[in-house]
This record gives sequence, structure tokens and C-alpha cells, in this order.
Amino acid sequence: MEDLFKTFLYTGVGIVSETADKLQSSVNNLVEKGKINEQEGEKVVNHLFEDANAKRQELETNVRDFVQKGLEQFNWVSKAEVEALNARIAELEAKLAKK
Repeated sequence: MEDLFKTFLYTGVGIVSETADKLQSSVNNLVEKGKINEQEGEKVVNHLFEDANAKRQELETNVRDFVQKGLEQFNWVSKAEVEALNARIAELEAKLAKK
């Protein structure tokens, strides 16, 4: 499930990166043609990055909440719970080996 989440997140980052590259290119063209000045171009690009970062954080929170609710609903065991059980088993096996 975590791999799926990472793939989804990386895909989104790739899309934003591609969009940012195209926007930067378009802004550079507008600056070269004199349609906007450099400061305006920087504002547009900075606004895109700020907005994309906010949306990424919002999306990440929403996906994590969705996954957590799904785990709770289906009563699946979390990675932390499995690790805790594995540690407990190792501890008990070590005690048994001593006897």
C-alpha cells in the first residue's frame, strides 16, 4: 500500500515538475517579447510553486487519511503493529532459548 502511495505521489510530483518547466519556458518567452517584465514573471512562477506545494501537502494529508480509514475499516494490521509483534516474538524466543 505504501508503494502505491509513493508511486501516486511521485507521479504527481512529475506532473508538477513538467508543468513548472513549461510555465517557466512560457514566462521566459513572454519576458523576451516584452509582454511582461522579469518581476511579473518571477511572481507567476513563484505563485505556481507555492500553490503546488500547498496542494501537494493537502493531497498527501488526504491520501494518508484515506489509507488510514481503509486500514481501520478492513481491520488490516499496520506495519508498526507487525514490527511490534516481531520484536515481542524475538524477545520471547530469546527467553525460551535461555531455558
